[in-house]
Amino acid sequence: MSKRVVIAEDEAIIRLDLREMLEDEGYVVVAETGRGDEAVELARQHQPEVCIFDIQMPGRDGLDAAREVAGDRTSAVLILTAFSKRHLIAEARDAGVLSYLVKPFQREELVSAIEVAWGRFTEMRELEDTVESLEEKLETRKAVERAKGLLMDDFQLSEQDAFEFIRSTAMANRAKMRDIAQQIVDGLLTP
Repeated sequence: MSKRVVIAEDEAIIRLDLREMLEDEGYVVVAETGRGDEAVELARQHQPEVCIFDIQMPGRDGLDAAREVAGDRTSAVLILTAFSKRHLIAEARDAGVLSYLVKPFQREELVSAIEVAWGRFTEMRELEDTVESLEEKLETRKAVERAKGLLMDDFQLSEQDAFEFIRSTAMANRAKMRDIAQQIVDGLLTP
């Protein structure tokens, strides 16, 4: 599947060349603008895999737009600019930009920068999903442990019997163990 791209570049000729290069390489340019204030709106509207932003544009700074799009966690952001000053590179990194390309550039450099940005973005999303899953498991375990403790104290169940009550009730009700445990803790469910 071709990656969809939003371009925000204030120089029309560069934007046109960029679009042509991207399309020749199999990318789909879903939107483009010459204004930084439209870049975020287009990224949210089209939710592309990759956004390519210049730094200096009318309406809004490209780094500010990149920070907002990167914060949404829906697109990889690449900066394409004529400025290679260290402080701008550091600002881009801190804004969540995943690749930084300095003009003039070759087609191969552009493709490499896009693929690196996309790879890093995908990896970050997978890590966030893993963290979220682990946090959910930890919260479930805490809830089940609290509920087991209550069942053991209030109803003199063994630890195994308390766990089995929670598990079997969850299965019978087609509910999550965490939800059943919370009902026990809230006093809404007893053996």
